[in-house]
Amino acid sequence: MGAALQLAGHEKDLGGGFTVRRLLPAARQRAVGPFVFFDHFGPVTEVPQANHDVRPHPHIGLATVTYLFEGAMMHRDSLGTEQLIEPGAINWMSAGRGIVHSERRPPSLQGATFVNHGLQLWVGLPRDKEEDAPSFTHTPAAAIPQALQAGGAQVRVLVGEGFGMRSPVEPASPTLYLDIRLPAGARLELPPLAAEMAVYPVAGELRLDGAPLPARQMAVLHPDAGVRLEAVADARLAVIGGEPLGPRHMWWNFVSSRPERIQQAAADWEAGRFGRVPGETEFIPLPEHRFVAPPAAAAVAPPPGAGPGPQYL
Repeated sequence: MGAALQLAGHEKDLGGGFTVRRLLPAARQRAVGPFVFFDHFGPVTEVPQANHDVRPHPHIGLATVTYLFEGAMMHRDSLGTEQLIEPGAINWMSAGRGIVHSERRPPSLQGATFVNHGLQLWVGLPRDKEEDAPSFTHTPAAAIPQALQAGGAQVRVLVGEGFGMRSPVEPASPTLYLDIRLPAGARLELPPLAAEMAVYPVAGELRLDGAPLPARQMAVLHPDAGVRLEAVADARLAVIGGEPLGPRHMWWNFVSSRPERIQQAAADWEAGRFGRVPGETEFIPLPEHRFVAPPAAAAVAPPPGAGPGPQYL
């Protein structure tokens, strides 16, 4: 059956020459399951004089899911969390009713040259959890289940369950997130593990049921359908999916089922009513173009290039 839709994504400059490839949200696909945001950054060589730190900024109504293939970053948040993020670990920050965090070069890498490469995803929270207390959970790489499949495919179950494995990460709603390596010529039958799924080759070209899928393009699968994956060359891919949450309003770093909640969050950040990251004095201000609530039945994310959508990791 192959893909129902293929997304090419677009490049987004986050400042200081730090560019990401953004696949979600897109004009033709707002979300996949609960995933409302998908950024692929790197591989980028970080040199001592580069400053790609992300200053403190707020979130509501979503969970950030950070996963590195290479490199490292230091996460700090208004809960007092200070966590070194390294390859293979899952870092799940649930914003709930509000959290502030920063992502910076780790102290151990100050003055060093290294490669950063990873995915930054956002998961929308269910309506009954949007105003929960914020939290942060680090699951180390060694705790993520992985197994070698017939034909040589290596599957890591980052979130959710599949291929006889279950991740210890506890999502807020049914969620699927896999990291798969396929050697050249290898095949893998990807069953319908979630109501909605998408495949994204981080590196290496794939074939989906015989149709080509270039690296860095996303294939959104037909609902409740699986697909046969074949690697043209050595490939690494992410699979995301889960149960859809329903319409969400999304502006800057805020996600909510209610537009007035986003307006309130913007006012709170501007007035300094969010928490602070201990030891941090910098912050990212609100965008100049402010949120305007759409008509009642039009809870959507702005398409790429259509104004101030989510702008920071």
